[in-house]
Amino acid sequence: MVPSKLPKSFTLGGFQDPVEYDPKHPFHDEPYTLRSIEIQSADWFGKDKLGFVKLKAVIRNSKPKSDLPGIAFLRGGSVAMLMILRPKDSRDKRWVVMMERPPVPAGSLAFWEIPLGMVDKSGTFTGAAAKEIHEETGLKIPAGELIDLTALALQDSRRLESKSLQQAMYPSPGGSDEFIPIFYGRRKELITLRVCDYEDLWREGARDAKTLAAWALYEGLNRSGVIQEELVHRRKTHRSQPSQNEPDGTV
Repeated sequence: MVPSKLPKSFTLGGFQDPVEYDPKHPFHDEPYTLRSIEIQSADWFGKDKLGFVKLKAVIRNSKPKSDLPGIAFLRGGSVAMLMILRPKDSRDKRWVVMMERPPVPAGSLAFWEIPLGMVDKSGTFTGAAAKEIHEETGLKIPAGELIDLTALALQDSRRLESKSLQQAMYPSPGGSDEFIPIFYGRRKELITLRVCDYEDLWREGARDAKTLAAWALYEGLNRSGVIQEELVHRRKTHRSQPSQNEPDGTV
């Protein structure tokens, strides 16, 4: 274990955002500060790339016995993809691409989930999503054709939020910093993969938070017409632009 002591004046970033200055917020009169961090373990990807970190932080205000829970598992961002396939010979049938993995923490050798991949520091979320769906399924989708469902859903949010939050889904915010933007892509073709009938997605993906979040976002944005508006906007923009090469991140 490697303790790392920080100055008492070091304020936790999240509490420096608008939420801190909201007089109605319960922490407004007694703001919290980050007092120290103890690195308990770290995993490396190769010789010089830091992978996962487990730490214990001391975060408190002036009140006794009021420390916030400070144990955290840091693994960074990932991207998830809701890929809907529509057979050429059917107008109504929809299939969702699912991956069957053997996740050790879940204790299963056949766990169904939508495609997921980690984000490299040098890549964009959109580019990472396009790369992941290509690696997992063989489908090549231009990054410019993907729709960020989480960003669309949050664009009209009226809630005052911390600037440190990503436009993404947080599967376990009480214990990990992992955030997952969820993208939507579509194709009118069938491929040799494990697929799930869209109407059964809520049932077959009930154990996977990413799948349930993707399904809920798609249903809400589709019913409200937001996805259709975005597609129409992109088609109009594409027609008004001169022919050019695929955008960065295309695979």
